[in-house]
Amino acid sequence: MDASSLREQLLPSLRSALEFAAAQSQRILDTYPGYTPMYTVGGKWNREGERWTHWCEGFFPGILWLLYKQTNDQRWRQPAERLSRALEPRQYDRNVHDLGFLFLSTYQRWYNLTGDPHLQDVLNQAGRTLALRRQKGGYLASFVSPDSLFIDIMMNVGLIFRAARETHEDALRQIALEHCRTTAKYLVRDDGGTAHEAIFDRNTGEFLKQTTHQGWSSESTWSRGLAWSLYGFTAAYRYSGEQEFLDVARRNAAYWLHRSPPGLVPYWDYDLPDEAPRLWDSSAGAIAASGLWDLGEAVQDADERDAYHTASLTILRTLCGDEFLARSCPDWEGILMHAVYHYHKNLGVDESVAWGEHFFVEALVKAIAGQSEAAW
Repeated sequence: MDASSLREQLLPSLRSALEFAAAQSQRILDTYPGYTPMYTVGGKWNREGERWTHWCEGFFPGILWLLYKQTNDQRWRQPAERLSRALEPRQYDRNVHDLGFLFLSTYQRWYNLTGDPHLQDVLNQAGRTLALRRQKGGYLASFVSPDSLFIDIMMNVGLIFRAARETHEDALRQIALEHCRTTAKYLVRDDGGTAHEAIFDRNTGEFLKQTTHQGWSSESTWSRGLAWSLYGFTAAYRYSGEQEFLDVARRNAAYWLHRSPPGLVPYWDYDLPDEAPRLWDSSAGAIAASGLWDLGEAVQDADERDAYHTASLTILRTLCGDEFLARSCPDWEGILMHAVYHYHKNLGVDESVAWGEHFFVEALVKAIAGQSEAAW
């Protein structure tokens, strides 16, 4: 079945899942006013323990912007603005590498709706702030330390590309290009799999080794990291027009399609030994579903486009089923069950997580619209 036929078949299920996501979002607004989720504990929000770092505050307002865009229902607009506005001081936040997560999901969508120059200014400043993380090795440092490069940062570097485009500051573009090339060289393996972290000599910029915080091992492919890469390099191609980044995303996609189970939602790491628990990561699936949709929009060949869109829809079909969609568990406050935040720290393990919710809703909206968000 081609992607178009599969989409038509799935549309009722996709719309129903989006209605459930809206109901769960309203549940958060009613139950936990002013709260932005990170991960559930026993299926309940607002019980988080350690957060490790503050990187998730844009995801819930991002969902509200998506719901507003999809429905034009004003009940989503006011809380979307209120929760987004609370992020504004973080345009100057130099402590995290996650400014893209914070601002592309919120201020970018807000700006797209209004064209307000103040929102543009905030986005541009956030991009400049993120660019200050550049290190001698040609990468943006993770929040952990200056010698650390995370695959996650590919989801954030688009904020710098965007600022470069809007301000015509070529130095920003060069920082973003350099980061993507360094990431592709040292974190993306020949088979399309990915390492979580690269360590460099902070004085010379020399690459030292691959390692991990969240994957099973330094040599394994942590599934959410692969999803970050697939999505992030696709976005980098869209922002930059550089063919090399599209080719990296294709390699990531090939790995995903070759190594994932039939429903294309993976375990939390692709290289778990036999003795390790087989825990799904629905959030990795949600990110990949959204990224694969965009990748399908980015390629020229019709058969390749169809393959990526079919894969995206296959993931969504799996996530809309009773095993993952929390509709079958009325006491569960999240949208998607069976996600993993940080296995080794035992944080958000087999729970709902904010980014899984966000990218699931994003992927649903793209598939229902039949086009990527960038085209709206």
